[in-house]
Amino acid sequence: MKLLLGVGGSEDSLTALERTVERVAETGDALTVVVLDNPTTDTPPSEIERQVREALDAAGVDAAVRRLDGDPGSRLVEVAEDEQYDRIVLGGGETSPMGKIKIGSIAEFVLLNSHVSVTLIR
Repeated sequence: MKLLLGVGGSEDSLTALERTVERVAETGDALTVVVLDNPTTDTPPSEIERQVREALDAAGVDAAVRRLDGDPGSRLVEVAEDEQYDRIVLGGGETSPMGKIKIGSIAEFVLLNSHVSVTLIR
C-alpha cells in the first residue's frame, strides 16, 4: 500500500507519525511523509522534519520526506490524487469532554475533499 502521511507539528500529527511508522515497520508499506505548514502550531517546519527523520531512523523505516508549501489541506489532497496514493494518513484530533471528536481544519478539509481514502489516527 502506498501511504501519504501529513505531519504539521501538532500533538495528534506526531501521534499519527509514531503509529504509522510502527505499522510500516511491520507491513513494509511504501511511505511518504510530508511536512505541512500548519498555522496552528509554533513548531518550525525544520524542527518537524527533524522529528520525522528521527522517528523513521529509530524504527529503521526507509521513507521519503518532503515539505509542502501552500495551503496544507489542498496541497495534501492534490499530491495524494496526482501521485496516486492509496491512503492519506493524518492525526485525527482530540476528543471533547462530551466524547465528541474535534477535528482540526486541515483534517476536516482533507476528509471533505479527498477522493483518496483517509485514515485519521487519534
